[in-house]
Amino acid sequence: MDPKGKTTGTRRQLSALAALVVLYTLLAAAAYLFIPLEQLVPSKAVAVPALAIPRWQLALANGGIGIILYGLLGLAGIWLARRLGLPGVFRPGAGWRCWLLHPLLVGTLLGLAIALADSLFTRLQEWSGFPQPTFPFSLLAATTAAIGEEILFRSFVLGMWGFLLHLALRRWVSRGVTLRIANSLAALAFAAAHLGSALLVLGASSPAEIPALILLEILLLNTAVGWAAGRQYIRQGLVTAVGLHFWVDVVLHIVWPVISMRIC
Repeated sequence: MDPKGKTTGTRRQLSALAALVVLYTLLAAAAYLFIPLEQLVPSKAVAVPALAIPRWQLALANGGIGIILYGLLGLAGIWLARRLGLPGVFRPGAGWRCWLLHPLLVGTLLGLAIALADSLFTRLQEWSGFPQPTFPFSLLAATTAAIGEEILFRSFVLGMWGFLLHLALRRWVSRGVTLRIANSLAALAFAAAHLGSALLVLGASSPAEIPALILLEILLLNTAVGWAAGRQYIRQGLVTAVGLHFWVDVVLHIVWPVISMRIC
């Protein structure tokens, strides 16, 4: 690619990243402004603290942190992707089918599989399961989680591990092998990051207090989602990983609860 074309491609990648970060920031701020605070806490066992500052200041602070954090992580992810020969934010020339349609289909099917597995685990454990966010917070949560977590775990964590492993192992294994290892590590980190919410929901003080089947469910199902999103990221870029994650959450937190209520 000539220098002019390379510069144009980089600008488009940066513009797409900026759009994702701005969308995340606006929606995260909207959640703090308009959603009741008790819905932002995943457990009724945790008391909602009284605010000493106006909610608009809390929303502004949260938005500012989001721009700085995910902006920097996203920039690092673009740099790492270029060193690894990955698409980055998106694969140029892929078209809307790769960016929109494929994540929709794969995310919907995976979301249904995750929902069915969650129902099975819930029955085996004879408990009510994890609480589901109410609409429209569920839609905001699905969007912000898809953007923020994919920038963190796919663009940065997967890219970081891929870069380090490639430097250490390139004499012995191919780039494809190191990327598969990096994807698995990022997926496991993604799953482990969900343990915090489980601790709040269950009122536990450490992962050791989480029942074995619940711990297995958290790690197994979230690792599956993270691994699938990582595959999308490696092949088509961050946009498709975000899309897959979004549709998994839409099915799991919005569509499936409605289906379950009608079945019951």
